[in-house]
Amino acid sequence: MKGRVLLAKLGLDGHDRGSRLIVRLLMDAGFEVIYTGLRQTPQAVVNAAAQEDVDLVGISILSGSHMTLVPAVIDLLRTKDMAHIPVVVGGIVPDHDGEALTARGVSQVLGPGSSSEQIVTSIEKLVAAKRREDEGRIL
Repeated sequence: MKGRVLLAKLGLDGHDRGSRLIVRLLMDAGFEVIYTGLRQTPQAVVNAAAQEDVDLVGISILSGSHMTLVPAVIDLLRTKDMAHIPVVVGGIVPDHDGEALTARGVSQVLGPGSSSEQIVTSIEKLVAAKRREDEGRIL
């Protein structure tokens, strides 16, 4: 197993076809994927990340509420001493908002033009870096 990934749909976004495709893509690439389903709150996502001891949190968002909900997840992760868990955002995020999210702590924003290979490679690199960091903290 390459790592444990939590994939969540935040807010009132009711479209999950893309998320389910990403779940399958990551599972086929060797990741264990925990999918929270639709209409999650930032608190529920962070609680699930803690319970499942994940290596990465992926957030899919199409509703336009990314500038409110994603920073709330980042803040909650920091509050719970889980800021070392990378957060990747996918969905409809304008470039300038993607830059702002990255400045707030999002590791990467992967939009609709991202290839399957790019998604898998990005997540592999982030999970590997997180695991190296975790080993350093244990030693």
